[in-house]
Amino acid sequence: MNAFGVTASWHVWDDPQVGWERFDLTVVRCTWDYTIDRSAFVAWAAGVDRLANPPDVLAWNTDKTYLRDLSRAELPVVPTSWSDPGEPVELPAGDFVVKPSIGAGSNGVGRFGQDARVAAHAHATALHEAGRTVMVQPYVDGVDTAGETALIYFDGAFSHAVRKAPMLAQSTVNDLSSELFQPERITPTAPDPAELAVGEQMLAYVRKRFGADLLYTRVDVLPSPEGPVVIELELTEPSLFLLYDDTAAERLAAAVSRRL
Repeated sequence: MNAFGVTASWHVWDDPQVGWERFDLTVVRCTWDYTIDRSAFVAWAAGVDRLANPPDVLAWNTDKTYLRDLSRAELPVVPTSWSDPGEPVELPAGDFVVKPSIGAGSNGVGRFGQDARVAAHAHATALHEAGRTVMVQPYVDGVDTAGETALIYFDGAFSHAVRKAPMLAQSTVNDLSSELFQPERITPTAPDPAELAVGEQMLAYVRKRFGADLLYTRVDVLPSPEGPVVIELELTEPSLFLLYDDTAAERLAAAVSRRL
């Protein structure tokens, strides 16, 4: 039992021996393997009575086609084109990124230049053959100097942020891997006002769509000439980078206890 009077234990989501009905609250954390069988994960979530984040959030957020909804809402997201298996892939000018819409930890992500368009098509074809919807995005090169910022919120309130160094050198391809995620270089950071403003826009959208603040929200933003743009809105399996802020774990524990 911790300082908030809460007793907690870890369990694997697809362990058939776990009786989820025994718990007052189940908190989804670090389920990196949902990408292997997303349909099974979504079905499991739908069968858990008290889940944070809730099942409808997980069903929406575990496929990055949710970025279409954010774009339709005129929120600042990285421009993205989509192709389902059997559909042609549109490749933009300049450097670009090809990745699966269901994925985590940068697995299946490739960066290509104009001299590697054949390789990019081959990578997209491999993803299609694996049954994946393919996303194509321009490479936001501001990340090469400024990095990617992850903004973390608990119960709709800003907690802390980290800076992630660029992971995709030119002509880098991460295959669909058995590894859970690709290695990252991470440091604590103080986000600037523009990044926080984008984070608040994302919180407002989530609050309106799902009717309440979520236990946790992570907004990943990249620098662009027009200002910060969202690359991912993480509501399902994110690393919340608790080790990069001395009081972050306590804030999360307090948020959990408020839901009991």
